[in-house]
Amino acid sequence: MTRPHATPATPEAETTGRPAAPGDGTTPALTPPAELHARLTERLGGAARAWLDQALDEASARPGTHGPISVWELRLAEAGRRCGPADADAARVLILHAARADADVLTRVYQQGTADERRAVLHALPHLVTGAAAVPLVEDALRTNDTRLVAAALGPYGACHLDAHAWRHAVLKCLFTGVPLDQVAELARRATADAELARMLGDYAEERTAAGRPVPEDLHRVLALTGSATPARVTDDPHGKES
Repeated sequence: MTRPHATPATPEAETTGRPAAPGDGTTPALTPPAELHARLTERLGGAARAWLDQALDEASARPGTHGPISVWELRLAEAGRRCGPADADAARVLILHAARADADVLTRVYQQGTADERRAVLHALPHLVTGAAAVPLVEDALRTNDTRLVAAALGPYGACHLDAHAWRHAVLKCLFTGVPLDQVAELARRATADAELARMLGDYAEERTAAGRPVPEDLHRVLALTGSATPARVTDDPHGKES
């Protein structure tokens, strides 16, 4: 398996606990796998890089396995310990990509996996599934109370394949649970001129205000994207000051 040249590890790179920042080439769902691999090998220490290389070789050797669990599937469980929690998502996505996992394999991994492994499957979807076959996985994640799963479900694959009804309710769930709407892929495209979403947001804002609770700032932002103004009786201040 041919891989990009890895920059020799510095002492800082030996520490794998640094968080992956959006836009730094390590955001798994948004970064092409070749670039993701190059960035990840720069971040990992020598032992972690060697482990990742072996895991990718194992995945490439038995791609798309539908039979008994393969060695590469076991590597998914090791990724956090081997690469560090901050880089485990990227490592798992690369293993899934090397294995050329299709929707059936991804579904099995998701159903049998931990929350961390499920999140990695969601991040891998835009790289591996072109149609809507994996939408049930996104819908399942959106039914959970795990905010990291909810955020991963609303990545590029969810943005492309969720129907309008499910997507609107997912946006509301983000507001309920505190998931920043910056993590919702293609928010502006999908929210623009969406009158039904505007109605739902307005109702939610009024309910919050009537209960004496603050309206999330993200709500005002997405409501503006719909082209609707915040209802006049909705306030940011639960004590009655108008927004």
